Parts: sequence; structure tokens; C-alpha cells
Amino acid sequence: MALRKILTDAESALHKTCKPVVSFDSRLHTLLDDMRETLIESGGVGLAAPQVGILRRVVLVDTGDEILELVNPSLLETSGEQEGAEGCLSVPGKYGLVKRPYYAKVRAQDREGNWYEAEGEELIARCFCHELDHLDGILYTEIMERYLTEEELASEE
Repeated sequence: MALRKILTDAESALHKTCKPVVSFDSRLHTLLDDMRETLIESGGVGLAAPQVGILRRVVLVDTGDEILELVNPSLLETSGEQEGAEGCLSVPGKYGLVKRPYYAKVRAQDREGNWYEAEGEELIARCFCHELDHLDGILYTEIMERYLTEEELASEE
């Protein structure tokens, strides 16, 4: 396993649509393992392959209980609404006010290609939506209402 460099929002790879994964092989497993190590090291909640320069539909989400590997994920269902601070490892030091669904269910493949579903509320739903947006070249800064001030961030802690 190896740490991967996390790209910042100025890099073009973050603004491109990713291609589906078709080979569930050792290269994918290495990418997933490296992304896991990079996510843990970064202290983030989610990481998408384009953030490490790989234009494939691969996302990791740390639920607090486990790190989900979502290959070729799609949103199946969302409901409700939440508005809150959102940040991104590719936009370091900044946070924006973003509306997201309160609940989200995704369908994805695991590292072996088996389909499964995962669901979550609040932060997990926000993370699912945020990371899947990355796969379509969308950063939260493109959909946020505005950046949050340091005072606003301090009051959310």
C-alpha cells in the first residue's frame, strides 16, 4: 500500500467525468488499498478516485464503523434535506454551506464485482452525494450557497 497525492481543485482531473470500472483485478485492489491508506492518513470521511488522479468510478466512505468501497456507485434513493458545512480534501482549509439530502441509498460493486446496497443519514448521506459528485467532475464549491466564515465554523464545533 502507498499514500497517494490528493489533487487540489485547480487540477483538471477533478473536473472530468470518470469512466466505469470494468476489470476487478489486482490494479483495482491496489487502488482501493492505496485510497484507504490515503483516506485514513488524511483524516477525511470520503475519497474519490479522481482526487488521486484516477478517472474511474471508485469511492471510499468512512462510516465510522467501516470504510465502504463503492465501485461504479449510483444513487438509488434520497429523501429529506439538510444544510450544513461541507469541506473537501481537494479544497483544503475552506468550507461551504451546502444543501444535501438527509438520507441516501447507493448501489455499488465491491472489489470483486459483487453488487450491494448501502444507506445512511446525515453525514453519511452527505458523503455519498459529495463523493459521487466527484465522479461526475462536480466539486461542492460549484453547488454551495457560499463559503463559511471562520466565526461560523467556530460556532458549529
